[in-house]
Amino acid sequence: MNDTPDIPQTDADQSQRFLFDDADIRGEIVQLDHTLADLLAVHQYAPGVSRLLGEFLAAATLLSTTLKFEGRLVLQARSEGEVPLLMAECSDQLLVRGIARGAQHATSGEFSQLLAGGVLAITIEPLRGKPYQGIVPLSENSLAASLDAYFEQSEQLQTRLWLASDGEHAAGLLLQQLPAQLQRSADQRALQWQHASTLAATLSGDELLQLAPETLLHRLYHEDPVRLFEPRPVRFHCSCSMQRSRNALAALPPRELEEILAEQGHVEVDCEFCNQQYRFDREGLQDLLQAGPSGTIH
Repeated sequence: MNDTPDIPQTDADQSQRFLFDDADIRGEIVQLDHTLADLLAVHQYAPGVSRLLGEFLAAATLLSTTLKFEGRLVLQARSEGEVPLLMAECSDQLLVRGIARGAQHATSGEFSQLLAGGVLAITIEPLRGKPYQGIVPLSENSLAASLDAYFEQSEQLQTRLWLASDGEHAAGLLLQQLPAQLQRSADQRALQWQHASTLAATLSGDELLQLAPETLLHRLYHEDPVRLFEPRPVRFHCSCSMQRSRNALAALPPRELEEILAEQGHVEVDCEFCNQQYRFDREGLQDLLQAGPSGTIH
């Protein structure tokens, strides 16, 4: 079996950056059609959960574009609502995956019920260096409102997000203030930020989902000089592998592995993100079966 799961891929979705020529403000637009469909093809979620997962994927993609290093960004919500856990992650290469766990009986389409009493963790995991995590209570209104609150309470540059999902498509817009270069006046910077964010707030969910980035930017900022950069592809990709699954089995006591082998004749590990199955026979686990209580191999 191949180490990397062979997940069918359609044409890649895209994320596009834009810059204001006369203001220290950058933006990003992401639209996910095939990516969300690829992910949902291996899961059976209620419509409300699918919409919510779409927003999380769009948000994770937008936020990952702000990273300046190799690694991944993970959005994880834990709640007392109908969805106990929901997670979306995106790498610096814009490879995304996500999952809703324990949502089999979710019926609501309301954010406040799906993730009632929840908290949102934003984890940045660089390939080199220590991970960083920030936690914020989930707003009753939306994921976008929760993320806006997170950035407001942090000491980072101004950042706002607008998200939309209909369960089949997802999209998002991010605005972020940059360090002062073009404009040094704090008052002028504040006015420019208010101008850009106020216009972005006029977007409807349908416009965000349906309009091409060029059309969307023209509709919002036709009186402002804005540069739209080349798009980057976004696609669904699971990082599971045979080796990672084997590493997970290494954490189990040899006796437990023996019991599974005696009962089933093999040990099977299923990836809950993509439903890929990894099967190990006794020969393939021989070194783990000989490991002592401390995990060392004799």
